[in-house]
Amino acid sequence: MLIRVEIPVDAAGIAKLLRQAFPTKAESDLVHHLREDGLITLGVVATDDDGGVVGYAAFSPVMVNGEDRQWVGLAPLAVAEAYRGKELGKALIYEGLDSLNEFSYAAVTVLGDANYYSALGFKPASDFNLHSENKGLDANATLLIYPLIEETLNDVSGLVAYSAPFEQCAK
Repeated sequence: MLIRVEIPVDAAGIAKLLRQAFPTKAESDLVHHLREDGLITLGVVATDDDGGVVGYAAFSPVMVNGEDRQWVGLAPLAVAEAYRGKELGKALIYEGLDSLNEFSYAAVTVLGDANYYSALGFKPASDFNLHSENKGLDANATLLIYPLIEETLNDVSGLVAYSAPFEQCAK
């Protein structure tokens, strides 16, 4: 298995994985719109020995109180059923965090399962008076944050806003 940055030829495999991994095509549509709008900051794929996409993590810009603070949001994260329970999601996330850190991004947010993401080092955004009006595609999602630069959480609070495609695909 190989984990690497996505390349254009991966688009079809990513779309197929997202359609298989989620109950609706909303996540596949989301990535399509993010890609069309040039809003994928980083895409990380895991490929099997035949080059098929078996895991994917996308990172796209988020705003904090309408300001670009070099933060990105993680969504979606998908792993093919045959590879679940083998920590592939964790490996994709950590590969993404490492790459984003190298490019001087300040923080990563995620709307997701608090138990899963807390175990990976994400902290509840509410601890820093940060919130999101967008629950993404999961009404029970919690906003969490992973600071890549610790100082990024100093003197910041308010609304974390995901880009327009998140709103469009949540409808």
